[in-house]
Amino acid sequence: MLLALLNENAQKFSVALHAYVLMGNHFHLLATPATPDGLPQMMQAVGRRYVRYFNDKQVRSGTLWEGRYRSTLIDTDRYLLACMAYIDLNPVRAGLAKDAAAYPWSSHGHYVGLRTDRMVTPHPLFWTLGNTPFAREAAYAERVANGISTIEEHELTHSVLGGWALGNDEFVVNLQKQTTRRVTKNQPGRPLRLLKKD
Repeated sequence: MLLALLNENAQKFSVALHAYVLMGNHFHLLATPATPDGLPQMMQAVGRRYVRYFNDKQVRSGTLWEGRYRSTLIDTDRYLLACMAYIDLNPVRAGLAKDAAAYPWSSHGHYVGLRTDRMVTPHPLFWTLGNTPFAREAAYAERVANGISTIEEHELTHSVLGGWALGNDEFVVNLQKQTTRRVTKNQPGRPLRLLKKD
């Protein structure tokens, strides 16, 4: 039901879903909205309908989610494929599957040729992995099998949980110019002041 709701509302609100994984108590999405409001509208619609469905099914009432969803912006060139692998490896890290291909509730099977998932919209960067579907599938399978570095895992986790943009300095500076909202975490401690002595 959750997958059906994600698919329906991604189409309704023009959000391209590039990767996903459903876990026992949370899920991860990698998506590109076509409009500024597309992602929040999609998440709100999915959240409302899924809670209603789940409560009816389990004969319960009340909230289901611990709070608002968390999101961040990533530098696509640097982090997209790492983020996809991070998502696919979630069940492996949690001990739910021996490898990403053994877990049925993710987009991994689509990207390695095990099944067709109509909900998934491959990002243009995925197409650069090879000239044929087989070459792309093999390259992506190898990428996931090699895993991601501890640093990448930490950066992705920290970025999403904190809501901080993830990318190189130029990416972050350009992003900050487009919004009044802070996109990176400030350094701890009091701000430095420039003092002038006459």
